[in-house]
This record gives sequence, C-alpha cells and structure tokens, in this order.
Amino acid sequence: MITLRSVALFVLAAVLEIGGAWLIWQGVREHRGLVWMGAGVVALGLYGFVATLQPDAEFGRILAAYGGVFVAGSLLWGVVADGYRPDRFDLAGAVICLVGVGVIMYAPRGG
Repeated sequence: MITLRSVALFVLAAVLEIGGAWLIWQGVREHRGLVWMGAGVVALGLYGFVATLQPDAEFGRILAAYGGVFVAGSLLWGVVADGYRPDRFDLAGAVICLVGVGVIMYAPRGG
C-alpha cells in the first residue's frame, strides 16, 4: 500500500509540475495571458507541497527518483497536449528513467 501511495504521489506531482510549466509556456509563448501563467505558478507551488507527502523521508532520494518520473511524464504530456510523437530513443530513455525510479525508490534496503 505504501508503494501505491508513493506512485500516486509521483503521478500527482508530475501533473502539477509539468502542467504548471505547460500553463506558463502557453501563457508566454502562445500569448494566452496572465491567467494561464498564474494558474501555472499555483500548480508549480502545489507540486512542491505534494513532494513532501512521500512516505520516504529522504529529500535527495525523492527528488532524484522524481526526475525520472518527470522525464517520462513530460514526454507523455507532449503526446497528449501537443501531439508530440516520441521516437524510439525518447521511449527507450523514458523506460530507462522509470527503471531508475524503481531502483532508487523501491529496491529493498538492508538495515
């Protein structure tokens, strides 16, 4: 159950961080305005709080593992939101990152 909670928090963090960055991108680069940028800033702030809810207490471990989630999530966001088509190297890189997340976060650790 702890692992499922952790994975759910990583997914929520990715939605908030990637979504927040995308909203700011839309506000600035696509000229959608201050409301989009403001929503992005709020989402990015919420991302920071979600990361603190992880069951593991090691900041470095959480943020290192989240980096892999961010890489894969960013590619997925691009596919869904912008019609991006990842190539086989994008996909291979995302898989490598997610394997890294699993090793960093969920490998059994001895005393």
